[in-house]
Amino acid sequence: MVSFSLPPEEVSLSKTDEQVTSDGTGSVLEPASISDHNELLSLSRLIATGWLLTNIALSIADLPLRYLLKDHLGLSAARVSLFFLLGNFSNYIKPAAGLFTDAIPLCGTRRRHYLLAGIGLGGIFWLILGFAPHRYSILLGIYTLFYFTVVLTSTSLGGKMVEIGQKHLASGRLTAQRIGTFRIASVTGGLVGGWLATKSFMLTVGISAAIHFILFGLFYSKLAEANDGRSAVRILPEFKRLLLLLCRDRVTLAAAGMIVLIAASPGFGTPLFFYQTNVMHFSKVFVGKLASLSAAFGLVGAWFYYSACRTLPVRMLLFSSVVAHALGTLAFLYYHSPVAACIITAIAGTSGTMAILPVYDLAARGTPRGAEAIGYAVMMSVWNLTNAISDWTGSLIYDHWHVSFHGLVWLNSGTTALVLIVIPLLPAKLLRARDGETVSEKQ
Repeated sequence: MVSFSLPPEEVSLSKTDEQVTSDGTGSVLEPASISDHNELLSLSRLIATGWLLTNIALSIADLPLRYLLKDHLGLSAARVSLFFLLGNFSNYIKPAAGLFTDAIPLCGTRRRHYLLAGIGLGGIFWLILGFAPHRYSILLGIYTLFYFTVVLTSTSLGGKMVEIGQKHLASGRLTAQRIGTFRIASVTGGLVGGWLATKSFMLTVGISAAIHFILFGLFYSKLAEANDGRSAVRILPEFKRLLLLLCRDRVTLAAAGMIVLIAASPGFGTPLFFYQTNVMHFSKVFVGKLASLSAAFGLVGAWFYYSACRTLPVRMLLFSSVVAHALGTLAFLYYHSPVAACIITAIAGTSGTMAILPVYDLAARGTPRGAEAIGYAVMMSVWNLTNAISDWTGSLIYDHWHVSFHGLVWLNSGTTALVLIVIPLLPAKLLRARDGETVSEKQ
């Protein structure tokens, strides 16, 4: 597995057991820093594994489920998009899950037992989905319940990630690691999912369920967490405190607004899937390979951000990535052959990843301490809801208003570029910061 953890040479001990910085300045740090580095290394690998395996399970099932809805049930692009818009409902209320994990300990812990519950139930629901009759309403109901477990897992894991990032001043690197593992999972999911789409759907859900059960055992044995110790009588006051803290936090709200602007363009994800299959007549396996190619170049974008976030301020990264994403989207105007599809997919995979990483980084740095899961959940909820509505809107335009695929490309690129107007309005202190620097944003 690819690791985005801190390079080992950044921590060393001299003969006097004092830690020396790796920049050659000779600055002496506390000896305890070596244990801090080891903790960051260990936890970042565990979190990366959690992101990777849960997203592999989702990714390999995406194409088989879409082909099941399109070919077996005969649904239009708008109805396929609506299935995921409704089925992912819990994705849009992630702050509620964040409130629970931040304010209400489960079996004495804020992260561990929520994670175990989400992962274990997720595996069970995968199996239920496989045995269910292939009817739209039944599949939608089960998928909706299943996605509650996805949200519980993701929110708990995200809260843990933000805690570690703030403690070790590594929010940018952990954010890039998160996106990187998502892209690795998508590379795997595209290749395997395209092949699984030609097989029985039961094989897909069986593999996804097995991945969850393996991950359950890993977190059960590796993720330790001290007892929270809070009494039940303090739950309601804690809810109130966290809500007020979040509502007054202008960094989180500003980052959420940025995500809306980036994702609000009329989407063409589902129309692209129909364009690939109905117009270009690409095979299921080739569509899966394109998904993998997009993810692979998204990994390139994540690696670039991982390297650049320590030397460049967020403002520069945000501005350049939005411009690149808007221009990269226009490449879909030339989506006319398998070779062109591969080249354009690579461009879009890189630029799309680079567009959203600075926003996630900004949100992770500015999330109020003690409300890590809520702050993370707000970002994810806004992103997921705006993306889903965007894709459904684009699908309606494609299906019912008969706007061409290329017309959707122009709409998406133009509205994405409007984000540049808002960048100067974001909090200046955070925009000037580089990863590894302490920023006191709360006034």
